[in-house]
Amino acid sequence: MKLHTLKPAAGSTHSPRRIGRGPGSGLGGTSTRGHKGAKSRSGYKRKIGFEGGQMPLQRRVPKSGFKNINHKEYFAVNLSTLQKLAEEKNLTKIGIAELREAGLTNGKELVKILAKGELKVKLDVEAHAFSKTAEEAIKAAGGNTTII
Repeated sequence: MKLHTLKPAAGSTHSPRRIGRGPGSGLGGTSTRGHKGAKSRSGYKRKIGFEGGQMPLQRRVPKSGFKNINHKEYFAVNLSTLQKLAEEKNLTKIGIAELREAGLTNGKELVKILAKGELKVKLDVEAHAFSKTAEEAIKAAGGNTTII
């Protein structure tokens, strides 16, 4: 076996037609592009969603929905999580810093306390928002809520 005898495996390459190399090749003239139109021109690039001039689907379908620009996304923390955190670390006050240290939030998120679970320990809780039932449960256990 020598380097000059190496050839690609049978069927692995396409036919060696050279398009657009004059009339003698049999594929000169329009070079298999047909006559006229955008696809026959050099530099043609099909735009995403282009349907040949027909009104594209994304413009035919009516717009719908509403995006509230004042919507705030809260990270939810349950009372059961606060109870577990207070027992593990022996805390009486839980704020954003304590939640960050526990790995529950990254410190940049808005935190809302929800009422899932039970709270048996007296806690002072600081958060960005509270559900009504969570606030009642914290106060019933003898704690305080502070909105940041």
